Amino acid sequence: MEIDGKVCLVTGGNSGIGAATALRLARKGAHVITLSRRGETHRPNCFAHAELNGHSICLMKGDVADPEACRDSVERVVHEFGRLDILVHSAGEAFPGGLDTVSEESWMRAFAVHVHAVFHLSKAAAPQMVKQGGGSIILLGSAAGLRGCLGALAYGVAKGALPQFARGLARELADQNIRVNCVSPGVIRTPFQKHLTPEQVSDNIRNRIPLHREGKPDEAAQLIEFLIESDFITGQNFVIDGGMTMRMV
Repeated sequence: MEIDGKVCLVTGGNSGIGAATALRLARKGAHVITLSRRGETHRPNCFAHAELNGHSICLMKGDVADPEACRDSVERVVHEFGRLDILVHSAGEAFPGGLDTVSEESWMRAFAVHVHAVFHLSKAAAPQMVKQGGGSIILLGSAAGLRGCLGALAYGVAKGALPQFARGLARELADQNIRVNCVSPGVIRTPFQKHLTPEQVSDNIRNRIPLHREGKPDEAAQLIEFLIESDFITGQNFVIDGGMTMRMV
């Protein structure tokens, strides 16, 4: 898919991988709209560069855990721009705790943010993409969803559902030329990682990540950009984690 001139909705687009993705797509000439709980109250400084070059990024406020907010965001984008070509679900939250400590509220919200939001966003976006003759949907999974991860049961299980969601949705929408893929990052240096202690950061770099560094948001965004542009890839999960999930020891 040629990104120039396309209309893109990026959830969680005000920070981290979402912001890096929004910026990359805008620089490619796309009309980018982000959806986050903070909306215009938190406009990343990096967006100013794109706007100076004529590729504005619009910020909408909404909580993806709310089904109505998901549906409304798609409707607003289509009303304003007349189409929706690309959907990137990057919004996410950390939900710490194991079986004995995670609250029922956290468990339910983990699925609302990471899984149920995909259902509501896709259900609203797919009919519009069908009318246009195609589209691209990218889901953000996690390396934590591919391996057992202590102290993050709700997060890991919810993220683990997304590669299968991508496969199932891709199979369903293939005849309509709508491609669906999942990107599963490892340790990427974003605000999401602020909860890590210096000792945990050091352990990740020395012992857990074979390339011995954390990833950068733009590296994940580059992969997302590639998957949007590659017309013969669908139903796949791509891991970007410096080799963390492939190691034996």
